[in-house]
Amino acid sequence: MSNNEQNIRDFIDAWPSLDVKKIVGFFAEDGVYHNMMLEPVKGREALTGFIGGFVNGWSDVKWELLNISSSGNIVFAERVDRMKVGGKPVALPCCGVFEMEGGKIKVWRDYFDLATFSKAAS
Repeated sequence: MSNNEQNIRDFIDAWPSLDVKKIVGFFAEDGVYHNMMLEPVKGREALTGFIGGFVNGWSDVKWELLNISSSGNIVFAERVDRMKVGGKPVALPCCGVFEMEGGKIKVWRDYFDLATFSKAAS
């Protein structure tokens, strides 16, 4: 297993803590998070606000890693993100593509169906 894969495993394992500072600490200073249906969010300050905003109201978080693979600085992680949002259970199939730099996430692109999340959380 590559160091980049281990870093992404650790990143996924950090989400149940809902510790935004810890989660954002996995990103490069100018790191980018791009939920593909939204505009990219760049930089740790913006990431802190964005991630903090959407995990507010989450509980019982467990991200299930189904498959992970890497080549060089790219890591692919297929997951099912499980959480409660406003007390309602959500199971969201996702695929994240991570570009790594110096052991940090330079770019994270996440692919999922927003309607699946919205329908379960509403």
